[in-house]
This record gives sequence, structure tokens and C-alpha cells, in this order.
Amino acid sequence: MQELPAMRRVFIHGTGRSGQDAWPRSDGTNADFVSFEPGSTIPEQVATLTAAYSATRVLFHAHSLGAVPAVLAAASDRVDVAGLVLVEPALYDIARGEAPIERHIATVTEARAQAGIGDLQGFWAIFRPLMFDAPFAADRWNAERATAQRWAASNVPWGHAVRVHMMTGIPTLVVTGGWNDEYEIIARKLTRYGARHVVLDGAGHRPQDLPGFLPAAHAFMLRLSN
Repeated sequence: MQELPAMRRVFIHGTGRSGQDAWPRSDGTNADFVSFEPGSTIPEQVATLTAAYSATRVLFHAHSLGAVPAVLAAASDRVDVAGLVLVEPALYDIARGEAPIERHIATVTEARAQAGIGDLQGFWAIFRPLMFDAPFAADRWNAERATAQRWAASNVPWGHAVRVHMMTGIPTLVVTGGWNDEYEIIARKLTRYGARHVVLDGAGHRPQDLPGFLPAAHAFMLRLSN
């Protein structure tokens, strides 16, 4: 078996699960599973990564919103990044102007405006159908209020000055689930700059939960040593 290149695998979560719970099929061999502080900003998350890995050669694995601090840390020249494995990366900044991207941003902006004036239920009535493909239901509101509050206060994946050229020269694998135009558009943008793209359908926004994820990531790691 070909020997894997020497590097630390760093797994970076998106919104929701954190730590190893966010990467259930990935083992802990020569790996770290990041858990950002709840409520931390994107700049704070970037600072966490650059402080922890300033003296370590790393392969960042990042899911969804976690791709934003991963790319910004990689572009800072303060981390020796051997490669990026971006799973459904929410790099909305690199795809501005695309209709599905702009629709998503406009809807979230409208929802958060409701939260901003103290109407959390109004926020959830707009946000829930967008993110969970189900309408607001008054009889579930008490049970979902805390979830709505968390989403209303969460970071959004745009406005962070992420640019596709930041990844130039960094070997990148993009894994998407083939279910959402936004992530497929972002993946196509990245492939134009040399990224490899693998589609693993069947798990929606979490293709890292599928059996095919580990072989794809392993094959990418092997290519880094060639």
C-alpha cells in the first residue's frame, strides 16, 4: 500500500454538529476534530486555526460554513496547508451574481431582518422552508424556538471577502451531494481553478456520511505525495 504523505488531518465542522460528531466516518489517526467556541465569529475561527496550526503541515477537511475559515486560514500564509477537502463548501462569496446564490442570500437577509426587529417567529417562518424544506407550523413553534434562535444568531457564509484565487496552488478536492444548485455552482467555480470535484449523492448536505467519502479523500491524499 502506498504510504500517505506526512501531514495532520484537521476536520472543521459547519453549523450544527461539531468535533468528531460532524465527521462520523473519519477516524482519529493523525487527526484533529475542531470544535469552535459557540457563537464565535468567522475571524475568531480563523484565528483559532492559525494559532493551532502555525507550525504544522495540515490537510484541512471542512464542511459547509467551515470552508470559510478554512480557506481564509489557508490564504493567510500562517498555516502550511498541503491541501483542502471541501465538503459542500458554503463559499458564497466566490459565486455572487449567480441566481440561486442571490436568491438564497436575499431570503436569509429578509429572515434575519425579522429577527433583528425582535420577530423570531417571523424569522423562522421565512427561514425554515428555505433550510429545512418544510413550512412553519404553529404547533411546533415552542419546540423549535431554541433552534430558530441559534440559526438567527449564526454566522452567514458571505461577506467574508473569500476569493477563489486564494486557493490557487493549493490542491483541492470538492465533494458535493448533487442535490442543491448552490453547492454545485460553487464546486464548478472551484474546478475552473483546478479543484477536483466528486459528487456523492444520497445524503443531501452531508456526503461525508456516505461510504464513498473515505475512499475519495484517501485517493486525494495519495495524490498529494506524487
